[in-house]
Amino acid sequence: MLIPSIDLLGGRIVQLVQGEKLRLAFDDFEYWIEKFARFPLVQLIDLDAAMRQGDNFALVEQIARRLPCQAGGGIHSIERARQVLDAGAKRVIVGSALFSESEGGASVNTEFAATLAAAIGAEHVVAGIDTKNGRIAVKGWKAQVALTPDEAIPQLESCAAAFLYTHVDGEGMMQGFPIATAARLRRLTTRQLIVAGGIRSQQEVDALDALGADAVVGMAVYTELLAV
Repeated sequence: MLIPSIDLLGGRIVQLVQGEKLRLAFDDFEYWIEKFARFPLVQLIDLDAAMRQGDNFALVEQIARRLPCQAGGGIHSIERARQVLDAGAKRVIVGSALFSESEGGASVNTEFAATLAAAIGAEHVVAGIDTKNGRIAVKGWKAQVALTPDEAIPQLESCAAAFLYTHVDGEGMMQGFPIATAARLRRLTTRQLIVAGGIRSQQEVDALDALGADAVVGMAVYTELLAV
């Protein structure tokens, strides 16, 4: 399944390269809402909230009430997760709040994950596992913790309906997603597996689908390299 993405930054729909460099920006929300209306699921990310520099909640609410969305960005508490669900999102994507690092080392915040799943229902939780150079990236991809997806995913299996793996190294590059990584991740969980980062063609989406992984596509859609 192809899942189109809508990333919000500064009140606009944007596409960034590796989470840092602005490549594209759009103000025509109606055009993209109508274009994505036929899809069973759309990914909606508030980048300002993820980077802890404000939020685009009014836009999140506007879009989530019209499209079937899994929404993320800056969801660090049960209260915020409920707020996003109440705004119309079908599921919330939680990333940074699932991980912590101290002098004793990095760990998966399984207590928070279990509490969140109990409060809003595991069926409404997507665990965000984003990586840079093989390590999990947090805080809008500005920091990393000393954990790998292989270490984290099994610990979160009972607390989420799906795992969203973003290959930050390839995000926005349109150079392809590492299929072998998707195959390895697929073996780690029985939950829905969604991958993102560099996906550029329908053939790639189909190859991921054959592995049992759904594909989030952004840059290739917005540049019309991949027709939707």
